[in-house]
Amino acid sequence: MNLTELTERLHAIRDRNDWRQFHSPKNLAMAASVEMAELVEIFQWLSEEQSRQLPAEQLEHAGQEVGDIVLYLLLMCAELGIDMEQAVRAKLADSERRFSS
Repeated sequence: MNLTELTERLHAIRDRNDWRQFHSPKNLAMAASVEMAELVEIFQWLSEEQSRQLPAEQLEHAGQEVGDIVLYLLLMCAELGIDMEQAVRAKLADSERRFSS
């Protein structure tokens, strides 16, 4: 996944539609949260086993929501000047230090 290319494509959509005015970090965080809630809704009331074996339609829907979340996070990183790949690698390294025996 080329995050730079994805961000450039997102910015092209944003700019064509004059959405930059709405893409403050606060708004992007709220939008990502709404999309996360939509992902959670797919799993509401399912058993653990059912949540691991989604029917094709629900699995596709879950993938769409994951995509929405990631795209909003990419936009937020661009607005804040956060290098997403570096942030994820740093967090993973921290988790490895904290939780590896």
